[in-house]
Amino acid sequence: MNRLSVRSAIAVSVAILITVTVPAMASGKVCDARAYGAKADGATKDTQAIQAAIDDCAKAGGGTVKLFRGTFLSAPIVLKSNITLDIAVGTTLLGSSDHDDYPKKTEFRGPGYQSLVSATNAEHVSITGGGIIDGAGASWWKIARSTKNSGVLGSENTRPRLVVFDHCKHVLVEGVTIQNSPYWQLVPYYSDDVKIHNIKVLADIHSPNTDAIDPFSSSNVVIDHVYADVGDDDIAIKSGMINSPGPDDPSKNITITDCEFEHGHGLSIGSEIAGGAQNIHAARIHFKDTDNGIRIKANRDRGADVSNISFRDITMEGVKTSVLISEYYPKVLPEGEVAAEPVQRLTPFFHDITIENLRSVDSGWAGVVIGLPESPVKDVVMKNVEIQATKGMTIAYATVDATNLKVTAADGNSIAVFPSAKVTTK
Repeated sequence: MNRLSVRSAIAVSVAILITVTVPAMASGKVCDARAYGAKADGATKDTQAIQAAIDDCAKAGGGTVKLFRGTFLSAPIVLKSNITLDIAVGTTLLGSSDHDDYPKKTEFRGPGYQSLVSATNAEHVSITGGGIIDGAGASWWKIARSTKNSGVLGSENTRPRLVVFDHCKHVLVEGVTIQNSPYWQLVPYYSDDVKIHNIKVLADIHSPNTDAIDPFSSSNVVIDHVYADVGDDDIAIKSGMINSPGPDDPSKNITITDCEFEHGHGLSIGSEIAGGAQNIHAARIHFKDTDNGIRIKANRDRGADVSNISFRDITMEGVKTSVLISEYYPKVLPEGEVAAEPVQRLTPFFHDITIENLRSVDSGWAGVVIGLPESPVKDVVMKNVEIQATKGMTIAYATVDATNLKVTAADGNSIAVFPSAKVTTK
């Protein structure tokens, strides 16, 4: 697909989302949480008052729940269909620091905790305004740093996420700042028609597993004008846990445009991608001081079909690894010789990936494109790609069609092509 076609598709997707989502949420009852007893003093827990406002609006057929002025301290709250949670400028919804306020539950088919804000099987649900949702995650981070497997999906040693839309339709998140989650910050899970527009997602750069946005087995997602500065993936597209018994729906039809990622681990597809991912298109993304830029990652215990992926008009500054496409996660390259294994249900298969108009400066490693012997990475197109790095690019078990690919490496070869790879240059 050429650039004009991609932009046209994005424009159509945005137009559809605006047409479907916004009017459905714009009318109805207005419920001010203060009228239900909220104090907004940052000390009194306002959970019951906020939930009462949500429930009252829902009983009336839907409407807007307003949080206005001050800090609304809260345990988990649950949004419902046809509800807009509007958090005004100068207002914070602050998660309780009492860990007992977050009930344990099965979430994403594994152990979890109830998130601060959630909606399940809801339609036409939104979070808007210029305010802040703060997960007060520091105490959870401290525990996670000393706990084994605390960041592994499905582990018993987990933490609450911050905002979760579970099996929802017609979702809008716009204008707010989401920050300091104990774990992943904003997660559409098995959700359809999701628009995330003009938001900030923040966390300390050393905070564990504070992914900014994680579309998980979700479809028709538009992520636009997002600024993320976090401790893990700025975006991580997922679709199934490690060793998933299945079935797992893919993540598909996702556009990511006009975003700024500063710190964090970059824009990732995977690693938990057992349902696959298709039709993912990113354009006009700027990375600064992230661990990775473009990253597609999996392994034999968590993979599936990942295809029709494009990254266009990408700029990077000070990114440690510019392009990382690897089927050996959590490693990047295998250790020693690798023997082919039988193709299984969870064998990753990455193909039809386009990287066009990318410029990266001051990179540590230009990158790697490497598949498994039994499942090489196929049909990678690199066009007008220029990377200045300390280390060059490694390509193995892959087919790459390169047009105007220029890698400048301070140390060693600019591009190392292994016998298992085929690189066609123009």
